[in-house]
Amino acid sequence: MTMRVDIPLSAEQAAALRAGDQLELSGPIYAARDAAHRRLAAALAAGDPLPIDLRGASIYYVGPTPPRPGAVIGAAGPTTAMRMDPFTPPLLAAGLRLLIGKGGRGPEVRAAIAAHGAVYCMAVGGAGALLSGHITASEVVAWPDLGTEAIRLLHFDRFPVIVACDAAGGDLFTAGKAAWRRADAL
Repeated sequence: MTMRVDIPLSAEQAAALRAGDQLELSGPIYAARDAAHRRLAAALAAGDPLPIDLRGASIYYVGPTPPRPGAVIGAAGPTTAMRMDPFTPPLLAAGLRLLIGKGGRGPEVRAAIAAHGAVYCMAVGGAGALLSGHITASEVVAWPDLGTEAIRLLHFDRFPVIVACDAAGGDLFTAGKAAWRRADAL
């Protein structure tokens, strides 16, 4: 069963989600990729102010393509989340609550997600044109010099994701591999 969830995600909502839950997200979410993450982490390390408030915020790992005429955004598929792993723990410590990308996360990030009561969700890779239909607004809010990697504020309307790592330490990738090994042993 798919749950409809409004963003921003509260701490209580994050705590109740479990790996494998299917969600439709609606509300404001930041878009940021590698270059923006590098700058955010550097600013935190230097004690500099951030251009966005991460407390309770959500980030989608995406660098959308330019929109075609009349469209809000171009293709907006997820990028590989593990590339953000070096920058993720300090962003979680600063209050980031929801992350969206594709693929698994490393052990340090999974531990930080649980420690900070956050959630990591997967969006379907290779479906950027389809996913863009669930984005109703897009505005560059920081670092326009980064082009497609600038931080944008998006508005989601029933954006489909699956919880991959939950605040209780659950990990869909680990659970899936274990289930496959059990089935293979039969």
